Amino acid sequence: MIEWLANLWHSMTWLEFVAGVVVVIVTFAVSYVVVSIILIKIPANYFHSDYEHHFVSDRHPVFRAVAIAGKNVLGVLLIITGMILSLPAVPGPGLLTIFIGLMLTDIPGKRVLEAKIIKRPAILSAVNKLRQRYGKPALVMD
Repeated sequence: MIEWLANLWHSMTWLEFVAGVVVVIVTFAVSYVVVSIILIKIPANYFHSDYEHHFVSDRHPVFRAVAIAGKNVLGVLLIITGMILSLPAVPGPGLLTIFIGLMLTDIPGKRVLEAKIIKRPAILSAVNKLRQRYGKPALVMD
């Protein structure tokens, strides 16, 4: 493995190196923007036990089923992306991306896991500061 990395490093041109850096910077920026938009747009009481989660309940049942399946696929993809972003030397908000993916999926016990993640003081503080910057109320927790 180390030999492979050494060979890759020595065979890399400056253009390839710069392209790699640009890709890292762009993916880092896009992931932060997407996660920030989602955290700003969710209702303040989303994590409160009284909040009812009804996804496109006023639509045709076939459309609703397709939308729910698409939402779950997107959620799983975000969880996988967040796991990759959580690796060392991979820039991006890994834990927040996992969290957003978890919010999108319909799996049993997700509310408990969501609450454990968002109630971490550093995460809750960062999310509420972001929401405050855009004129949104702080998240209401149980």
